[in-house]
Amino acid sequence: MKKLSLPTVLFMTLATVFTGCKDQGDKSNGALTSNAAERVYVEPGQYDEFYAFLSGGFSGQMSVYGIPSGRLLKVVPVFSQDPEKGYGYNEETKPMLNTTHGFIPWDDTHHPDMSQTNGKLDGRWIFMNGNNTPRVARISLSTFETEEIMEIPNSAGNHNSAFVTENTEYVVAGTRFSVPIPQKDMPIKDYKGNFKASLSFLSVDQDSGEMDLSFQIRLPGFNYDLAHPGRDKSHGWIFITTYNTEEAHTLQEVNASQNDKDFIAAVNWKKAEEYIKEGKFKTEKAEYAHNIFDEDTHMATSTIKDEVRVLDASELPGLVYFLPTPKSPHGCDVDPTGEYIIGNGKLSADLTVHSFSKMLDAIENEKFDGEAYNIPILNFEDVLGGTVKQPGLGPLHTEFDGKGNAYTTFFISSEVVKWNVGTWEVLDRKPTYYSPGHLSIPGGNSQEPWGKYVLAMNKITKDRYLPTGPEMNHSAQLYDISGEKMELLSDFPTIGEPHYASMAPADLIAPNSKKIYKLSENKHPHAATSPADVRVERDGNEVHVYMTMVRSHLNPDNIEGIKVGDKVYFHLTNLEQDFDVPHGFAVIGAENAELLVMPGSTETLVWEPKKVGVWPFYCTDFCSALHQEMSGYIRVSPEGSNTELKWSLGEE
Repeated sequence: MKKLSLPTVLFMTLATVFTGCKDQGDKSNGALTSNAAERVYVEPGQYDEFYAFLSGGFSGQMSVYGIPSGRLLKVVPVFSQDPEKGYGYNEETKPMLNTTHGFIPWDDTHHPDMSQTNGKLDGRWIFMNGNNTPRVARISLSTFETEEIMEIPNSAGNHNSAFVTENTEYVVAGTRFSVPIPQKDMPIKDYKGNFKASLSFLSVDQDSGEMDLSFQIRLPGFNYDLAHPGRDKSHGWIFITTYNTEEAHTLQEVNASQNDKDFIAAVNWKKAEEYIKEGKFKTEKAEYAHNIFDEDTHMATSTIKDEVRVLDASELPGLVYFLPTPKSPHGCDVDPTGEYIIGNGKLSADLTVHSFSKMLDAIENEKFDGEAYNIPILNFEDVLGGTVKQPGLGPLHTEFDGKGNAYTTFFISSEVVKWNVGTWEVLDRKPTYYSPGHLSIPGGNSQEPWGKYVLAMNKITKDRYLPTGPEMNHSAQLYDISGEKMELLSDFPTIGEPHYASMAPADLIAPNSKKIYKLSENKHPHAATSPADVRVERDGNEVHVYMTMVRSHLNPDNIEGIKVGDKVYFHLTNLEQDFDVPHGFAVIGAENAELLVMPGSTETLVWEPKKVGVWPFYCTDFCSALHQEMSGYIRVSPEGSNTELKWSLGEE
């Protein structure tokens, strides 16, 4: 195979640096049209046309924006603790962050992907990966809350995730780093041939959305980067980019860029289902956590599971094929017809497009060009559907507008390039500011895109906003793609590092947005759904306060009989049954966070007083004109004192 020289790699690196620097200080508006502001302006009281769900990268969160305005609507904690809402701090949601490595309150989110029905976005759930400690989360698009997190065993660096098949049969998660499976103490230098990768298939219950780790496919020890499930005619397959097919374990910047071509792995998951039904799997021991939040009890549980079904691709024919793809491909994207599979080779001068029809023909007629670990390598020329010649430098990701056009980001040359699917002709290009990673078109990864806007997510911001010290927020840039030429409309700062965004029309999601939790359906074991339920109970040194919240008082608001050394559980139930009236709660000396309790729900804050005194507590969310009066006192007596336990509201 042709090898990429060290000087070539260094040139590409320098090109990156050059691109990152050349625009510093450039105040170009990127050819903004004179009416760009009007086209992103949404009048006060009016709604945006689209939702955009952006991963938060190293923040572990997901942010929700309105498009075209770029207004931040909400930040959803997923793999992170959130002192604003209490997620991951309160007793109800702590189990959501449990793993077999312990309580892990952080992760690196990359790829949100929306549930689909018949290849079209259906607006029910967003699935998103945790990259560092391999996990997949499900976020409800009714409550905009994280409802489920599944840890992924036999994986390390869950980058190739989370990707949804076209009827949400599965969420697919692949490993970035190959590792010893099962894990063991062994020399790193023995990587080649001994480290392996896993591709996990999480089945999804079509009513509840609940996930189950159905099976894994064992793959050679390459690095697996990004994936795209087949659409329409290629439904039943998933396509995955690989790099480091050299199986290097050190200085990968050079050693993993030697092969002229790596692979797109074409995985036939329908065939995998057949093998599972035929019992041709191995059951292996593998511990992983499965965490679920129950909307009725408002509580999460964590269960440790201990085995997984595994199919070995090197032993089962017809399960996986390799499509040669230059060079160190990143994005792997399937057009809405399911015919074309685009490999975005980071170090390639061209974009490679594979043909699904030609792939099937090559498989049927065994047009192979060798094998890797007993997996057939298809002949490159026999599966090639087309080539986009020299469209830019550093292609990373492609999406589609549903009108026969594709849009690709180029990291090094800092641009979005529009090209035709079929003629492979470059039609337009627009600069980004700067170095975009992924881009997103509403429905652009499905059979039915809404090709009105493309959102580019940029890694480097530099001079775009007022400086805020050495670090600048990443940015998103919005382009109008409804016409023949792209038009830059706006850019706005983002939360963390958005690696990808899933966008969908507002009318697909907004009508199903939950406004309140019904008190009559509250099954929390410590709920106080009426004033009659309010009480304070002692059990040894544990004290349980069953408190209600309603405009504009906390009940009880006077509590006595607490002692230093006690562990006080404030179980707070918000009695409001009105939209957008949460109540907060904080008490002096609390070591975790405040709580923000939604109408009709119950949450618990644990407080361990360490000082004698009379301490205030109060509502932290400005909920009414008498919000400042929504407060109370708790008396803390010395350890061992005989102060009577009592509570009250409105008594003198």
